Amino acid sequence: MIPVKGEYKHSIDAKGRLAMPAKLREALGEHFTVTKGLDGCLAVYPEKEWEALEDRIRSLGNGEKARRVKRYYFANAFDAQLDAQGRILIPANLREFADLQKDVVVIGQLDHAEIWNSEKWRAYNEEIDAESIAADVDDIDF
Repeated sequence: MIPVKGEYKHSIDAKGRLAMPAKLREALGEHFTVTKGLDGCLAVYPEKEWEALEDRIRSLGNGEKARRVKRYYFANAFDAQLDAQGRILIPANLREFADLQKDVVVIGQLDHAEIWNSEKWRAYNEEIDAESIAADVDDIDF
């Protein structure tokens, strides 16, 4: 698998279309899934990674927490395919969820990408510094 990495500033047009960064297209493939992500962004999963996520979620069973996770990811997911200009149409409900207006940032997350409102992404990054990352690395036994 090609790692999904980098930060790319893009715009969503008036019809809700986003040109996926050319450097991410190979990593994401021709078909990928977009759904609600964590932290108020959208998550973009290459086909193989989405299948792995499906398997993990399927293994959770049908308890209350498992049902919530299934609903969160699957009720909001759509299969995306690039048009001839390399764009995807992001449904209105997902644009609203992530507060995607015009300026967005697409970032790589190793096994998937995220689509962020550019201001939310800027604010998120302002809260992170090397010391907090070092503490996180210690906490997760990296």
